[in-house]
Amino acid sequence: MSLLKQLFLAICLFLLVAFSGSFFVSLESSRAQMLGQLRSHAQDAATALGRSLTTQIDDLAMIELRVSSVFDSGYFSSIRVINIEDERVLVERNAAATAEGVPGWFVDLVNLHPQGGDALVMRGWEQTARVEVVSNPQFALIKLWDSTLGSLIWLLLCGLLSAVFGGWLLRRQLRPLDAMVEQAEAINQREFLSLPKLPRTPELKRVVLAMNQMVEKLKELFADEAARSEQLRAESFQDSLTGLANRRLLNEQLTDQLLVTEQSSAGHLLMLRINDLTGLNQRLGGQRTNALITVVAQLLKRLIQQPDRHAWLAARNRGGEFSLLTPGLDSKDAARLAAEISATLENLRLTGASDCMPVAHLGIVAYTPGAASTDILLRLDQALTQAQQHPERPWVYLKQSDNTPNQTQHDWRTWIDDALTHGKMQLYFQPVVQCADTSQVLHHKVLARLLDPQGKAICAGHFLPWIERLGWSARFDLAMLEHTLDYLAEHRWPLALSLSGSTLRDATQRRLILDMLDGLPGLAPLLTLEVDERQLPPPEELRQLSLSLRNTGYGIGLQHFGGSFSQIGNLTQLGLAYLKIDGSYLRAIDRQSDKRLFIEAIFRATNSIGLPLIAEQVETQGELEVITSLGLFGVMGRLIGPPEPM
Repeated sequence: MSLLKQLFLAICLFLLVAFSGSFFVSLESSRAQMLGQLRSHAQDAATALGRSLTTQIDDLAMIELRVSSVFDSGYFSSIRVINIEDERVLVERNAAATAEGVPGWFVDLVNLHPQGGDALVMRGWEQTARVEVVSNPQFALIKLWDSTLGSLIWLLLCGLLSAVFGGWLLRRQLRPLDAMVEQAEAINQREFLSLPKLPRTPELKRVVLAMNQMVEKLKELFADEAARSEQLRAESFQDSLTGLANRRLLNEQLTDQLLVTEQSSAGHLLMLRINDLTGLNQRLGGQRTNALITVVAQLLKRLIQQPDRHAWLAARNRGGEFSLLTPGLDSKDAARLAAEISATLENLRLTGASDCMPVAHLGIVAYTPGAASTDILLRLDQALTQAQQHPERPWVYLKQSDNTPNQTQHDWRTWIDDALTHGKMQLYFQPVVQCADTSQVLHHKVLARLLDPQGKAICAGHFLPWIERLGWSARFDLAMLEHTLDYLAEHRWPLALSLSGSTLRDATQRRLILDMLDGLPGLAPLLTLEVDERQLPPPEELRQLSLSLRNTGYGIGLQHFGGSFSQIGNLTQLGLAYLKIDGSYLRAIDRQSDKRLFIEAIFRATNSIGLPLIAEQVETQGELEVITSLGLFGVMGRLIGPPEPM
């Protein structure tokens, strides 16, 4: 029972006790007084009537007239004149002793009996008759009832005013408790909020201060673990000079792209090598050479920071050698990109560099899922060697070898538009299970395949780059969400669906999604919407997005996490349902101890705020065993189960 209800109940009980006590005390005091007044009233009436009848005791008509005149005043129950000699009633008048407007239960409770009085009628010195008068208590009962009603109304009015004022005062005093409840609920949703305004009440002020101290301590613990995790990630996967990925992370990401999965897509790998780095270092000095390397790194960073290139990866292999992984890029755009990079690099030519040679040479090769990474890297070295042998052209695009299957030439725009317009879409589901018990399914990840004109299901990795290039990401996401909600309406089991960052950053499209979710609140516990870490909007927009999605009742999760671990501090404000670690940070974790340290650091940071951690793209039993030993909550991948239609 709430404190407000308890207050109202206490006021009601107090009023009942106060009124009952006041009523009974007043009743006992008034009863004796009323009885005395009734007795005196009856006696006075009997005495006066007896005296008035002294001279007319022999005239029966006059006796009746005088008795009637007294009785008709209405204050008596009965008046009798009795002959003393033979006890014969000479005159008698009676009336029922009723009190109009007074409830019978009140009459019984007061129990106010009629009181009587008598007087003698004399003839000289002889007693001739006796007058008996019994008073009527109805007027006393009516007066007592009116007094009781007045007391009750006054107490009720006081009680009502007390309840209103007390309720207002209680709400005002307990307002900090509501804020603390929100603070505790926010902590439960993995948000750390401090209350800036302290209550004036000393007891509540101490509680709020303690809660704020606890929140700040949790923030510090989380920040420490996040900093340690970021440091380990930087040591393992980041180049210290440029801030780009190192060769190790490049190899991991390339391996992921070459795996035949739903999300894998063909693309290109570009390698850039600064010419005569050793000579530049000797002629210009290490500081200016490092500045050139940093400028090249900044160029590559700007290239991958464009919205439609979130899956690209720029890395520094060693010295003046850089790589750019571009999944989803076709051959024409790859050639255009190489020409753009070469032209930009020529503007960076330093004094002291050779004028007859480009600043850097580039080699470009295409890759497709299923190819061997050794073959890709060998062909890339060949392309770079050919570029270095032809100074007049700083880049070489090495086409696919003859044994590489050519992609089917579709009119992508036409058939994708047709598929999205007519709902030619097939849903696939991949299980996500608990690490401790792989038979316990947490949810299924929803994946999509579009049907081409021949009715063949095309994996997302093939058409998603084209959808992004055509600007149809929001259209595709809305179609996926609509199909998923329709599926959930018939098959009620937990699902997770990814939404692209471009869709969520568009206010109009975001409003359409929120309206669609608001219209189906009954499905909210069954669907979690996932956002790719590589497509996250700015922190404030992300917080508003998370709040909007959670207001609909649907959960929100983060997938492919690990590349931007410095943003983990923002996770405390998002109320995430879970965090999915990108598979590239888990690849061969059973053989690489530094990866294990990195995942341990992430687990400690997320576990401190109760955020479940799920491993993606787990492919081997050894990886699963290590992940389970680290305490991660869930796991998904082809080892657990491939995507399948239901």
